[in-house]
Amino acid sequence: MKQLFKPALLAGLSLAATAALTATPAAAQVNGIATSSPEAAMVQSQALQTGYNTINTTYAAQRTQIQTLQTEVNNLQVSLDTNGDREVNQAEWDANPGVTAQIEAKQQQLQTALTPIALAEYYVVEQLLTNYAAAQNQVITANNIQMMLDPQVFQYRTEGVDVTQKIVAALNQLVPTVVATPPAGYQPRRETVATHQAIQQIIGGLARRAAAQAQQQQAQQPAQQQPSGR
Repeated sequence: MKQLFKPALLAGLSLAATAALTATPAAAQVNGIATSSPEAAMVQSQALQTGYNTINTTYAAQRTQIQTLQTEVNNLQVSLDTNGDREVNQAEWDANPGVTAQIEAKQQQLQTALTPIALAEYYVVEQLLTNYAAAQNQVITANNIQMMLDPQVFQYRTEGVDVTQKIVAALNQLVPTVVATPPAGYQPRRETVATHQAIQQIIGGLARRAAAQAQQQQAQQPAQQQPSGR
């Protein structure tokens, strides 16, 4: 069964998009226990934001092509959904080989267009990942942290336990910039791919939150009064 989808393409990463992550004050750790999110720290780092923005500029034409292909693929999938359940079952898929061949061809074009963008993003993330331990250890030493836990471990915590912002500051010092063009033949490490996926989920969540807030604010705005005639 092939489920209909409408992929979201992240246009870029900006300081405004990460504002929600920086709302919590970065106070000192509590009783030697601290927590931090490596992916959230990398998302907020200057190097990742600059690197991603450089990638968006470099591959602007490819991103436009990707958006067009995604729309075309989605429309073709919708045309196969003869029973209107927003899914394409095997029978519907097999019933129109001409359309399915178009979908497969466009999906291959999508993969070709996405690959250099993904490799560039992997390379940016990998450079930060390589230096993350040093940034974290710098914060651990400076704040006499005895135990660093994953944020999901806590059922409750005070604001002072989270030292993510301190690690962001350390990363900005250690890795002020990164190279956004991977070397020839570059292949990302498995850890890089996993971290990149987590970062993309954070960015996607922030983008959806920002869009929802914008829609809510627009809905709350009073309708403009039409000028009354005499």
